[in-house]
Amino acid sequence: MRALGTFLRPAIAIAAVVLAGFLLRRTFQGYELEDIAKQVMSAPPGRIAAAGAFAVASYACLTLFDYFALRYAGRPLAYRKAALASFTALSLGHNIGFAALSSGAVRYRFYSRWGLSAGDVANVVLFCGMTVGIGLGVLALTGLILRPDLAGQLIGIAPSTARWSAVATGLLVLAYVVLCARLDREFQLYGWRIRLPPVKLALAQLLIGPANFLLVAACLHQSLAATSDIPYIDVATAYSLANIAALVSHVPGGLGVIEAVVTMVLSHAEVITGLVLFRLVYFLAPLVVGGTLLVTAELFAGRASAPEDRRA
Repeated sequence: MRALGTFLRPAIAIAAVVLAGFLLRRTFQGYELEDIAKQVMSAPPGRIAAAGAFAVASYACLTLFDYFALRYAGRPLAYRKAALASFTALSLGHNIGFAALSSGAVRYRFYSRWGLSAGDVANVVLFCGMTVGIGLGVLALTGLILRPDLAGQLIGIAPSTARWSAVATGLLVLAYVVLCARLDREFQLYGWRIRLPPVKLALAQLLIGPANFLLVAACLHQSLAATSDIPYIDVATAYSLANIAALVSHVPGGLGVIEAVVTMVLSHAEVITGLVLFRLVYFLAPLVVGGTLLVTAELFAGRASAPEDRRA
């Protein structure tokens, strides 16, 4: 078993590098590198810097998802550990897809070293998923109220239906917070055992969930603004509704969320630059950093455990 562990640790590190390379190649597929370079170079530096700043702020906000999720799971850790696991997991998960599973696997690599069980990590993933849902719901209801016409264009509903949908979404979020305040124990629902977080954590979800989506939308807006003048509220509304549309209508992978948003708000000639900039800033740059962190963590974990293996 010790020999197997010695083999697996560098193998995992190498696999992480290969995975990062594959994801980079897949993301750039269909684009000529020369065209990408010209498009990026022609974009205003101020827009790129602003998009980068919003991306950093978004990932910083996401680290709080894990920080509070660990408290929900009853296994609090120092912020630096939560931030390392969160950023590494999500920078990879955002690119791989099926984020709950892919980022959950990376989270388990980190948290299991710090004493968390598989059940604890599952609770962390559950809490983060709930926070994402709350954030998406709050942003969507805001967009449905402010721009119901965009809802009609994207998912084919009347403005009046959009407003009622916003009211229903707001009531669901409010009901969740009230239940968290009133129910401080586990209960069963259709055979599932459910434990709601304390109301303080629910309020934290209500704050950081929408904040993250607002920051992602701001990153996308700055990327698109490099070639087109478009209001931020339109981008934020379309981004949130496109996420919901993808979940409800099971949009095939060929029509991604980002593509749906960009196709809707911009003409085809303007799509490439904004989309590439957004992918570079929000997906690829974090992927490179996150892949490096994962490789480094795996190698250091192997070195740390080597003396223990020899003593055994």
